[in-house]
Amino acid sequence: MNQNTQAPSPPSPSRPTHLSQLKHRWSELPVWARWVAATYAYGFIQGTCAHLIDLIRDGVHAYAAFPQVPLQVFFISLVILDPLTAFLVLRLRRAGAWMACGVMIADTTANWTANWQWIHNDPPELLSPVGLTLITLFTLYVVATCYPLQREMARMQRRGNSSSRRQ
Repeated sequence: MNQNTQAPSPPSPSRPTHLSQLKHRWSELPVWARWVAATYAYGFIQGTCAHLIDLIRDGVHAYAAFPQVPLQVFFISLVILDPLTAFLVLRLRRAGAWMACGVMIADTTANWTANWQWIHNDPPELLSPVGLTLITLFTLYVVATCYPLQREMARMQRRGNSSSRRQ
């Protein structure tokens, strides 16, 4: 072992850890924004699990029922996009709110496109409390709350930047 290498020292009390900084940022958000961010994270983690289960069960052909190859690729890519979005939202990054909005709009558009024939043939199925209806409702929620959440995240970031300059 090289004598010049030192074991990492524990964080000093004067220097907060990343986890404590993240807890502090969450505590600075208004309660409504915490709930919105938490529901975003929950929704995207649930989406990740659903797409992972599809891929584990059927492999890369999980979405072969959809004839459009770009849709198949998109649904598979959600295994990366969904957890990345959840991660950014949990880290309270402004990009996370915007990404949530973009991913959900794309996901809903892809689902409606992929399922259009089924919807056209059996419209009452839209009343089912799972699947396309939930995806659509979650998308409307994300679209309606994206800008206010992003604005709160920006306000919190500005407060953090101004307080770090004063120190």
